[in-house]
Amino acid sequence: MTERRAYPSDPRWALIAPRLTAWRQARTDARTALGIKGRTPTYDLREIFNAILYVNRTGIAWRYLPHDFPPHPTVYGYFSLWTKEGIFTELNYNLTGLVRDHHGRAAEPTASIMDTQSVKTSTNVPLDTQGIDAGKKIVGRKRGIITDTLGLLLAVIVTAASVSDNTIGNDLLDQATTAHPTITKTWVDAGFKVKTVEHGAELGIDVEIVTKDPQLKGFSVVKRRWVVERTIGWLMQHRRLVRDYETRPDNSASMITIAMIDNLARRLTDETTPTWRDPQTT
Repeated sequence: MTERRAYPSDPRWALIAPRLTAWRQARTDARTALGIKGRTPTYDLREIFNAILYVNRTGIAWRYLPHDFPPHPTVYGYFSLWTKEGIFTELNYNLTGLVRDHHGRAAEPTASIMDTQSVKTSTNVPLDTQGIDAGKKIVGRKRGIITDTLGLLLAVIVTAASVSDNTIGNDLLDQATTAHPTITKTWVDAGFKVKTVEHGAELGIDVEIVTKDPQLKGFSVVKRRWVVERTIGWLMQHRRLVRDYETRPDNSASMITIAMIDNLARRLTDETTPTWRDPQTT
């Protein structure tokens, strides 16, 4: 049998490994300090992260992970822990700074763009975490994201689809300014309206509503807002995000963050991921 080729390359893994290794060592040290004898971890962190990326990219259920990965309860257990302890958020934050520097920008952004996306949910999603987006006629959940002017994810929130854009916008501004206090400007669509503008003013952020030219018919690129809409397009290349399959909204937010981590790592290593659109070589 031929040896399986590793999923992320060595350069990409090198960007992620230090944080995960430090996390595992910290847990080991904490147990040792309490006099608790823990067993040596069985599975390599790279294989566990590979498996999480595989689920995120392909959209399969956890229990259908290929057998050359660690067992799916183990992989999901790490995914849950890393979600709860904010590891994915930290990785995204660190890689965002590196990518901004790679593009000749300051590590901390000063401007941002916000948008929301309503998506349908799978049958396993609890009803109390779902809702109806009356405008888009979608039963499911709503994703709110805020990006920098390069389209890199700064904050994400997942709610029932019935939650208003203003409520989501306020929470996004709180999250984004906590992580990136340098932000002073954000562009939004008309769905956010007055409350988000007022909340932004309280935080020292100029929230500008950008609307489509009413004289233009059909699709048109909207100033500034096209950046965050492009980011949503990037995220939707990860099949786990085409529909919301996660039982918990925080796990759903992690899946979005993982998709962006994958994007950031590829940017920093100048790698590409083949898609069905790529010409087939013989």
